[in-house]
Formats: sequence, C-alpha cells, structure tokens
Amino acid sequence: MADRVNYITPDGYAALKAEYETLFREERPALVETISWAAGNGDRSENGDYIYGRKKLREIDRRLNFLSRRMKAAQIVDPAEQPDKDRIYFGATVTMVDEEDRERIVTLVGEDEAEASAGRISWISPLANALKRAAVGDCRTVRLPAGPKDYEIVDIRYPEA
Repeated sequence: MADRVNYITPDGYAALKAEYETLFREERPALVETISWAAGNGDRSENGDYIYGRKKLREIDRRLNFLSRRMKAAQIVDPAEQPDKDRIYFGATVTMVDEEDRERIVTLVGEDEAEASAGRISWISPLANALKRAAVGDCRTVRLPAGPKDYEIVDIRYPEA
C-alpha cells in the first residue's frame, strides 16, 4: 500500500479532510477537556471517565495520523477531466449486465472512498481491474470466489466538468 499511488476524487478528498477537521477541531478538544475534568476527580485507577477518555483519545489520535498520511499521499484525479470518455478509467460510472440480464451500476473510485453497498468500488478491486479500458459493448469476465462471471458494458459515464 505504501508504494502504490493513492488516487482519490475531489469529493473523496473533501470527505477525508472534513473528517480530519471534525476530529481535530471538535471531538479531540472536547475529549481532552473531559479527561482533564476526570483527572481532577482524584484516583485515576478506578476513574471510568478518565480511563475511557484516554482510550478514546488514543483512537482519535490514531485516526488523525492515518487520515493525515492518506491525505499527504493522495493524488487528486478529477474524473470530469478524463480525455477519453469512451473507455473505463478511474472515476467512470459503469452500467453493466450479467448473463441473467441483471443490471449493475458501479463507479471506480479511490481506496479511501470505496463503499460497495453504494456502488462505489475501489479502482484496484478485481471487478475494477477487469473493467479498466473496456468500451461500451465489450464483454469482460470477472473472477469471483463463486466462480467467473461475465459482464457486458452497456454505458460509461463521467461527471460533467
């Protein structure tokens, strides 16, 4: 993961930044205040507010560190600026049909913004790798745990500039 480029859409980067800002400017200071109050209550060894607060603070600090590293390594790619909109590349929204004529719509996005239940799949997932560089009318086979599955590309869309 460290040697791979962290491609991300502008919306995905904005979401990472918003989460970072919320944690850093709101949640962390409120938690530090709670920990300070709990520390002033005496015996810390049996003080639930203090113990839980310190644990939660470590979790927030870890998440802030992770988000900071991901944003630093991010390479923002705007899918609207894709010059070849006839083929599937990063940021494309693809409509495809399987052998049973079931339609599926997916969008190829960065690892940090992937959410399969919402139709956003990572650009390095097996399905995305099978779809890359395909055009409308192409058939692609995806190797899944349940066995290979064939898809025909019906539509390719990119966001408007």
